[in-house]
Amino acid sequence: MRVLAIGDIVGKPGRQALSKVLPELKKELMVDLVVANGENAAGGFGLTIPVAQEIWTSGVDIITSGNHIWKKREIYPLLDGEKHLIRPANYPPGAPGRGWTIWQSNDNIRVAVVNLAGRTFLETLDCPFRLIDTLLSELRQQSDIIIIDFHAEATSEKIAFGWYMDGRASLVFGTHTHVQTADERILPQGTGYITDVGMTGPRDGVLGVDRDIIIQRFISQLPNRFTLATGDVDIMGVWADIDPLTGRTFHIERLYRTLT
Repeated sequence: MRVLAIGDIVGKPGRQALSKVLPELKKELMVDLVVANGENAAGGFGLTIPVAQEIWTSGVDIITSGNHIWKKREIYPLLDGEKHLIRPANYPPGAPGRGWTIWQSNDNIRVAVVNLAGRTFLETLDCPFRLIDTLLSELRQQSDIIIIDFHAEATSEKIAFGWYMDGRASLVFGTHTHVQTADERILPQGTGYITDVGMTGPRDGVLGVDRDIIIQRFISQLPNRFTLATGDVDIMGVWADIDPLTGRTFHIERLYRTLT
Protein backbone atom coordinates (compact mmCIF):
# COMPACT_ATOMS: atom_id res chain seq x y z
CA MET A 1 0.00 0.00 0.00
CA ARG A 2 1.23 3.48 -0.88
CA VAL A 3 0.48 6.29 1.58
CA LEU A 4 0.99 10.00 0.94
CA ALA A 5 1.24 12.33 3.93
CA ILE A 6 0.84 16.04 3.13
CA GLY A 7 2.34 18.76 5.34
CA ASP A 8 0.27 21.41 7.13
CA ILE A 9 -2.09 23.11 4.67
CA VAL A 10 -1.81 26.88 5.15
CA GLY A 11 -4.89 28.91 4.24
CA LYS A 12 -6.43 29.45 0.84
CA PRO A 13 -3.11 29.41 -1.05
CA GLY A 14 -2.34 25.96 0.32
CA ARG A 15 -5.83 24.65 -0.39
CA GLN A 16 -5.87 25.94 -3.95
CA ALA A 17 -2.43 24.50 -4.70
CA LEU A 18 -3.42 21.16 -3.26
CA SER A 19 -6.62 20.99 -5.31
CA LYS A 20 -4.63 21.66 -8.48
CA VAL A 21 -1.78 19.28 -7.81
CA LEU A 22 -3.20 16.38 -5.80
CA PRO A 23 -5.43 14.66 -8.41
CA GLU A 24 -2.54 14.25 -10.86
CA LEU A 25 -0.10 13.51 -8.06
CA LYS A 26 -2.24 10.61 -6.88
CA LYS A 27 -2.23 9.18 -10.40
CA GLU A 28 1.50 9.75 -10.88
CA LEU A 29 2.48 8.10 -7.61
CA MET A 30 -0.38 5.57 -7.65
CA VAL A 31 -1.34 6.54 -4.11
CA ASP A 32 -3.87 4.49 -2.15
CA LEU A 33 -4.34 6.74 0.90
CA VAL A 34 -3.79 10.49 1.39
CA VAL A 35 -3.44 11.97 4.88
CA ALA A 36 -3.07 15.74 5.30
CA ASN A 37 -2.78 18.03 8.31
CA GLY A 38 -5.48 20.70 8.12
CA GLU A 39 -5.19 22.60 11.39
CA ASN A 40 -4.13 25.83 9.62
CA ALA A 41 -6.24 25.49 6.49
CA ALA A 42 -8.82 28.20 7.27
CA GLY A 43 -7.16 31.59 6.99
CA GLY A 44 -3.93 30.22 8.42
CA PHE A 45 -5.39 29.24 11.81
CA GLY A 46 -7.96 26.55 12.52
CA LEU A 47 -10.42 24.73 10.31
CA THR A 48 -14.04 25.31 9.27
CA ILE A 49 -16.60 22.87 7.90
CA PRO A 50 -16.56 24.30 4.32
CA VAL A 51 -12.75 24.24 4.29
CA ALA A 52 -12.68 20.63 5.50
CA GLN A 53 -15.11 19.69 2.73
CA GLU A 54 -12.87 21.47 0.20
CA ILE A 55 -9.86 19.47 1.38
CA TRP A 56 -11.72 16.17 1.06
CA THR A 57 -12.95 17.17 -2.41
CA SER A 58 -9.37 17.82 -3.49
CA GLY A 59 -8.58 14.14 -2.86
CA VAL A 60 -7.48 13.92 0.77
CA ASP A 61 -8.88 10.91 2.65
CA ILE A 62 -8.05 11.71 6.29
CA ILE A 63 -7.51 15.17 7.81
CA THR A 64 -5.30 15.26 10.89
CA SER A 65 -4.74 18.34 13.03
CA GLY A 66 -3.00 19.73 16.11
CA ASN A 67 -3.15 22.45 18.72
CA HIS A 68 -4.67 25.02 16.32
CA ILE A 69 -7.74 22.89 15.59
CA TRP A 70 -9.55 24.65 18.44
CA LYS A 71 -9.18 28.16 16.93
CA LYS A 72 -12.58 28.04 15.22
CA ARG A 73 -15.29 26.57 17.43
CA GLU A 74 -17.62 25.91 14.51
CA ILE A 75 -15.53 22.84 13.71
CA TYR A 76 -16.38 21.16 17.01
CA PRO A 77 -19.57 19.38 15.78
CA LEU A 78 -17.70 18.04 12.75
CA LEU A 79 -14.94 16.73 14.99
CA ASP A 80 -17.57 14.78 16.91
CA GLY A 81 -19.42 13.47 13.87
CA GLU A 82 -16.87 12.90 11.09
CA LYS A 83 -14.51 9.94 11.31
CA HIS A 84 -12.26 11.29 8.55
CA LEU A 85 -11.25 14.27 10.70
CA ILE A 86 -9.19 13.64 13.82
CA ARG A 87 -7.42 15.69 16.50
CA PRO A 88 -4.59 14.74 18.87
CA ALA A 89 -5.65 11.79 21.00
CA ASN A 90 -3.89 13.04 24.13
CA TYR A 91 -6.28 15.91 24.85
CA PRO A 92 -8.29 15.41 28.06
CA PRO A 93 -11.53 13.37 28.12
CA GLY A 94 -14.47 15.47 26.99
CA ALA A 95 -12.61 17.31 24.23
CA PRO A 96 -14.54 17.26 20.95
CA GLY A 97 -13.63 14.66 18.40
CA ARG A 98 -11.50 11.53 18.29
CA GLY A 99 -7.77 10.89 18.22
CA TRP A 100 -7.67 8.04 15.73
CA THR A 101 -9.74 6.43 13.01
CA ILE A 102 -9.78 3.34 10.79
CA TRP A 103 -9.69 3.71 7.01
CA GLN A 104 -10.32 0.72 4.75
CA SER A 105 -9.14 0.31 1.16
CA ASN A 106 -11.14 -1.21 -1.66
CA ASP A 107 -9.24 -4.46 -1.18
CA ASN A 108 -10.01 -4.45 2.57
CA ILE A 109 -6.65 -3.30 3.90
CA ARG A 110 -7.36 -1.59 7.23
CA VAL A 111 -5.27 1.43 8.18
CA ALA A 112 -5.32 3.06 11.60
CA VAL A 113 -4.49 6.76 11.39
CA VAL A 114 -3.53 8.21 14.76
CA ASN A 115 -3.01 11.86 15.74
CA LEU A 116 -0.83 12.72 18.75
CA ALA A 117 0.63 15.99 20.05
CA GLY A 118 4.01 16.54 21.63
CA ARG A 119 4.36 18.40 24.91
CA THR A 120 7.69 20.25 24.62
CA PHE A 121 7.00 23.99 24.04
CA LEU A 122 3.30 23.17 23.58
CA GLU A 123 0.33 22.55 25.87
CA THR A 124 0.75 20.18 28.81
CA LEU A 125 -1.26 17.22 27.60
CA ASP A 126 -1.30 13.53 28.47
CA CYS A 127 1.97 11.81 27.68
CA PRO A 128 1.86 10.65 24.02
CA PHE A 129 4.42 7.91 24.72
CA ARG A 130 2.31 6.34 27.48
CA LEU A 131 -0.96 6.89 25.62
CA ILE A 132 0.15 5.10 22.48
CA ASP A 133 1.09 2.10 24.62
CA THR A 134 -2.52 1.87 25.83
CA LEU A 135 -3.92 2.28 22.32
CA LEU A 136 -1.75 -0.20 20.45
CA SER A 137 -3.56 -3.39 21.40
CA GLU A 138 -6.88 -2.00 20.18
CA LEU A 139 -5.30 -0.55 17.03
CA ARG A 140 -3.67 -3.86 16.14
CA GLN A 141 -6.97 -5.71 16.46
CA GLN A 142 -8.66 -3.33 14.01
CA SER A 143 -5.91 -2.57 11.48
CA ASP A 144 -3.14 -4.00 9.31
CA ILE A 145 -1.17 -0.73 9.15
CA ILE A 146 -0.67 1.99 11.78
CA ILE A 147 0.18 5.56 10.72
CA ILE A 148 0.87 8.35 13.22
CA ASP A 149 0.88 12.12 12.70
CA PHE A 150 3.03 13.33 15.60
CA HIS A 151 2.30 17.05 15.88
CA ALA A 152 5.15 18.53 17.88
CA GLU A 153 7.58 21.43 18.12
CA ALA A 154 10.82 19.88 19.36
CA THR A 155 12.81 17.74 16.94
CA SER A 156 14.25 15.76 19.87
CA GLU A 157 10.76 14.77 21.03
CA LYS A 158 9.78 13.73 17.51
CA ILE A 159 12.91 11.67 16.96
CA ALA A 160 12.54 10.01 20.35
CA PHE A 161 8.93 9.13 19.54
CA GLY A 162 9.96 7.69 16.18
CA TRP A 163 12.48 5.39 17.86
CA TYR A 164 9.93 4.50 20.53
CA MET A 165 7.52 3.36 17.81
CA ASP A 166 10.06 1.47 15.69
CA GLY A 167 8.57 -1.90 14.84
CA ARG A 168 5.22 -0.95 16.39
CA ALA A 169 3.93 1.57 13.84
CA SER A 170 4.21 1.46 10.06
CA LEU A 171 4.83 5.18 9.51
CA VAL A 172 5.49 8.10 11.86
CA PHE A 173 5.58 11.57 10.33
CA GLY A 174 5.99 14.88 12.15
CA THR A 175 3.97 18.04 11.60
CA HIS A 176 3.63 21.53 13.13
CA THR A 177 6.89 23.36 12.31
CA HIS A 178 6.06 23.88 8.58
CA VAL A 179 9.74 23.19 7.78
CA GLN A 180 10.47 19.96 5.93
CA THR A 181 13.35 17.94 7.33
CA ALA A 182 15.73 15.85 5.24
CA ASP A 183 15.85 12.81 7.50
CA GLU A 184 13.31 10.44 6.00
CA ARG A 185 14.39 6.87 6.66
CA ILE A 186 13.26 3.39 7.53
CA LEU A 187 14.18 2.56 11.11
CA PRO A 188 15.73 -0.87 11.86
CA GLN A 189 12.45 -2.59 12.78
CA GLY A 190 10.60 -1.32 9.70
CA THR A 191 8.97 1.95 10.75
CA GLY A 192 9.07 4.70 8.14
CA TYR A 193 9.99 8.02 9.75
CA ILE A 194 10.48 11.73 9.03
CA THR A 195 10.79 14.47 11.67
CA ASP A 196 8.59 16.95 9.79
CA VAL A 197 6.86 16.73 6.45
CA GLY A 198 6.78 20.52 6.05
CA MET A 199 3.84 22.58 4.81
CA THR A 200 1.61 23.20 1.84
CA GLY A 201 1.58 26.99 1.65
CA PRO A 202 3.28 30.18 0.40
CA ARG A 203 7.03 29.66 0.13
CA ASP A 204 8.18 33.29 0.35
CA GLY A 205 6.67 34.05 3.73
CA VAL A 206 7.64 32.86 7.20
CA LEU A 207 5.89 29.53 7.75
CA GLY A 208 3.26 30.76 5.28
CA VAL A 209 2.71 34.19 6.86
CA ASP A 210 3.71 37.50 5.24
CA ARG A 211 7.41 37.84 6.03
CA ASP A 212 7.35 41.60 6.76
CA ILE A 213 4.78 41.08 9.50
CA ILE A 214 6.87 38.40 11.17
CA ILE A 215 10.12 40.34 10.82
CA GLN A 216 8.50 43.39 12.40
CA ARG A 217 7.12 41.26 15.20
CA PHE A 218 10.61 40.02 16.04
CA ILE A 219 11.97 43.56 15.97
CA SER A 220 9.19 45.24 17.95
CA GLN A 221 8.21 42.32 20.21
CA LEU A 222 4.62 43.56 19.83
CA PRO A 223 1.66 41.45 18.66
CA ASN A 224 0.21 42.10 15.23
CA ARG A 225 -2.38 40.61 12.93
CA PHE A 226 -1.13 37.87 10.66
CA THR A 227 -1.70 37.98 6.91
CA LEU A 228 -0.81 35.07 4.67
CA ALA A 229 2.01 35.48 2.19
CA THR A 230 1.38 35.45 -1.55
CA GLY A 231 3.22 34.07 -4.55
CA ASP A 232 4.53 30.60 -5.27
CA VAL A 233 3.23 27.76 -3.12
CA ASP A 234 5.17 24.73 -1.93
CA ILE A 235 3.51 21.34 -1.60
CA MET A 236 5.49 19.20 0.84
CA GLY A 237 5.04 15.74 2.22
CA VAL A 238 6.31 12.20 2.21
CA TRP A 239 5.13 9.01 0.56
CA ALA A 240 5.76 5.49 1.75
CA ASP A 241 5.21 1.96 0.53
CA ILE A 242 3.97 -0.28 3.34
CA ASP A 243 3.53 -4.05 3.34
CA PRO A 244 0.07 -4.75 4.83
CA LEU A 245 1.08 -8.31 5.74
CA THR A 246 3.91 -7.21 8.02
CA GLY A 247 2.99 -3.56 8.63
CA ARG A 248 6.55 -2.57 7.69
CA THR A 249 7.59 0.29 5.42
CA PHE A 250 9.92 -0.81 2.62
CA HIS A 251 10.28 2.52 0.80
CA ILE A 252 9.98 6.15 1.87
CA GLU A 253 10.55 9.33 -0.11
CA ARG A 254 10.09 13.05 0.43
CA LEU A 255 7.72 15.08 -1.74
CA TYR A 256 8.53 18.71 -2.59
CA ARG A 257 6.75 20.47 -5.45
CA THR A 258 6.33 24.18 -6.14
CA LEU A 259 3.29 25.64 -7.86
CA THR A 260 4.02 28.97 -9.51
